[in-house]
Amino acid sequence: MDDIKVPIPNKPSKFLDQLREHIRANGKAYATEITYISWVKQYIIYHNKKHPNELDSKHVEEYLTYLNVQGGASVNTQKTALNALVYLYNHFLNQPLKQLNFRYSRKPTRIPTVFTHDEAIEVINCLDENFQLMGKLMYGCGLRISEVVRLRIKDIDFNMRYIVIRDGKGSKDRTTLLPKSIIDSLKKQIVVVEKLLAFDKAKGTGPVYLPNMLGKKYPQAGHSINWQYLFPSHNTSVDPRSNIVRRHHIYRGTIQRQVKIAINAAKIRKQASCHTFRHSFATRLLQNKYDLRQIQTLMGHSDIRTTEIYLHVIEELGDHVVSPID
Repeated sequence: MDDIKVPIPNKPSKFLDQLREHIRANGKAYATEITYISWVKQYIIYHNKKHPNELDSKHVEEYLTYLNVQGGASVNTQKTALNALVYLYNHFLNQPLKQLNFRYSRKPTRIPTVFTHDEAIEVINCLDENFQLMGKLMYGCGLRISEVVRLRIKDIDFNMRYIVIRDGKGSKDRTTLLPKSIIDSLKKQIVVVEKLLAFDKAKGTGPVYLPNMLGKKYPQAGHSINWQYLFPSHNTSVDPRSNIVRRHHIYRGTIQRQVKIAINAAKIRKQASCHTFRHSFATRLLQNKYDLRQIQTLMGHSDIRTTEIYLHVIEELGDHVVSPID
């Protein structure tokens, strides 16, 4: 249950719990909370567990330089750490950082690994039958693995042929296309979920988790088919926030392991993962001459420059250049 928020006391006394409370009060995504807490904790450990109140801009500069020089951090990693520390000082501690002077990472952005279409299909075919639909959603819709596991039945519109991604990266909603070829598989999966829901009701299992206090506003919604996860966990578990026994969604690590096994079975010698399906989705659309802005919308990128990286992938494929030896 990697997206269930860590419970904190009503009046937290520990520093990191107080920071968590502040992040949640400001409406940050839980993924952002996890990232910020992790970097602040590493920052404190690096400075021999001194309280951040005893540290200032020079200590932040020292740590960010360390990440580059000794840690070999990428540009994005260093920026993420910077964002966490800026939030810590500027917003939580109300001790705004001065102009920072540190050594920026210079590592170039790497070209993402992509599957060819045949490779993607081969990996999906090598997946266990229970995981093939998840692979098709990642490749056919450009979904992140976190978006696949959190997908709820109500977010699939069969008539309009689109899928709504709720609270995606950056806490944004977006829509993406629903491939015609997976509609039957989706409907069969919903039947599986209906049977599991009936079993849980008969057993007295608690309702599925609902976000933003909706469980209190609509007490019966958690037992409705619409709100169920498309890919529920095989086992029930205790929700640490409420101590209610309920069925959460499948764990991301489970899918990641299955995809790794399938990649090896397909004998694909690339440094690939679940996210490679998403990269491949964007690359296929570019190869088929779809507009870059359309792809940006489907991918949920806030910055067009993130989408443009796939132009470099197309260039690397070299379809427009013929080698002299050929």
